[in-house]
Amino acid sequence: MENNAVKTGHPKGLYFLFFTEMWERFSYYGMRAIFILFMTKVLLMKDADASEIYGSYTGLVYLTPLLGGYLCDKFLGNRRSIVIGGLLMAIGQFFMFFSASVGADGGVTLMWMGLTAIIIGNGFFKPNISTMVGQLYPANDRRIDSAFTIFYMGINLGAFFSPLVCGSMDFKWGFLAAGVGMLIGLVAFVVGQKKYLVTEDGKAIGLPVKKLDAKSIAMIAGSIAIIFFMLNFKQMFKSDVDIISYFIYGAMVAMPILIFSDKSLTKIETQRITVIFLLAFFVIFFWGAFEQAGASLTLFADRQTERTIFGWEMPASYFQSVNPLAVISLAPIMTIVWGFLYARKLEPSSPKKMAIGLGLVALGYVVIAIAVKGLGLGEKVSMWWLIGLYVIHTIGELCLSPIGLSMVSKLAPLRLSSLMMGTWFLANAAANKFAGTLSALIPGGEDGSGGATSFLGFQITNLYEFFILFIIMSGAAAAILFVLSSWLEKRMHNDHVEGQPE
Repeated sequence: MENNAVKTGHPKGLYFLFFTEMWERFSYYGMRAIFILFMTKVLLMKDADASEIYGSYTGLVYLTPLLGGYLCDKFLGNRRSIVIGGLLMAIGQFFMFFSASVGADGGVTLMWMGLTAIIIGNGFFKPNISTMVGQLYPANDRRIDSAFTIFYMGINLGAFFSPLVCGSMDFKWGFLAAGVGMLIGLVAFVVGQKKYLVTEDGKAIGLPVKKLDAKSIAMIAGSIAIIFFMLNFKQMFKSDVDIISYFIYGAMVAMPILIFSDKSLTKIETQRITVIFLLAFFVIFFWGAFEQAGASLTLFADRQTERTIFGWEMPASYFQSVNPLAVISLAPIMTIVWGFLYARKLEPSSPKKMAIGLGLVALGYVVIAIAVKGLGLGEKVSMWWLIGLYVIHTIGELCLSPIGLSMVSKLAPLRLSSLMMGTWFLANAAANKFAGTLSALIPGGEDGSGGATSFLGFQITNLYEFFILFIIMSGAAAAILFVLSSWLEKRMHNDHVEGQPE
């Protein structure tokens, strides 16, 4: 069989996976852009309740890849996992369409069904499509880094277009568009997989490992039941107990205990794993503040941001497109900056880059706090303040996000690499859940009747105080991490020069 591409280019399979992933991200981010507005406007939920549900949903999305990755490795193989995941996510979006069509009366149960299907589907899809990008190339091929950069652009392209499409129509049609987007990606994948998912010497990749046994089918069914039960728990039992937060935060505490109890760990391995856990802890503060984008900042964009341009009112969800557009524009510049600093032996280490990322998140909130100081109820700020926040946050994301995964793969002992990657995803799950809890503190409501809230004794009576909370939280985390960074660098035991381009 002839080669798919010359060795300097990329296999056609990369662009095929790029296309599939772009539509999946279109589906996910399109739904996320309108989700909190849908809950407050159509299902008539309070801001705090909608924020908690948003946090539970985005938190669980980061947990299920552990299950999906396990089942893929043992039984399904990448291709089958992606098909199952894509199908479940499309079904989930169609449930959201029915939920929006029914409205407040019966829409909530349909929403739980939709969220459950999307969460489980994401678990099958997310870890497997990225793995296949690496499988297209021989081991240690120098093109792999640039392949992931191209693939990352697909993610951001999908994330850029989807809020513009899904946010420009009625909620039900927005969810339907997200479902149709997922189906486009899925059909393309099913039709083209045989032709494109081969290595350059013609070997098929991502095939099933072995037939799914009854135990694994029971595991999938059990997971679906557990997630549906956890999402529905408050409503079912008329309870205020948030079992999802106990579940996610409990796992965060259990994971280090489980790993450090391994007697075979050497002193160096223990120190390196300590670095991963400590940085995972700081990452929670970063994403907790950053992920307000889909929650409190969307409510702020909807209610207190002046969005009229030449007589046309821009939908609030459009602001969700600023981040992916900024990633596409700024990622190449950041690569040049790190390369410039590296050549002069000035490039910061991974912990320092993460501290800079946290500092930039705090700076973004300084910008928005200045804008809302003294803002009266019903008054609005210019959209440029919010756009400024998103651009600063994106630079912070580019300092922190790509480094995390690369660092875990470098520091984790090989026999624990999957478990440590799972821990990193667990930190993201905790961060997203935490983001929902923080978003619930936004004062006021559609009519300003929500009243004051408080966090660890800090009273929040207006938007200025709400944003100050994020400045204190992420600013303090940045400062502590910066102080700790030299101590962490020693415990990383990097044989290579620390701070090599990621």
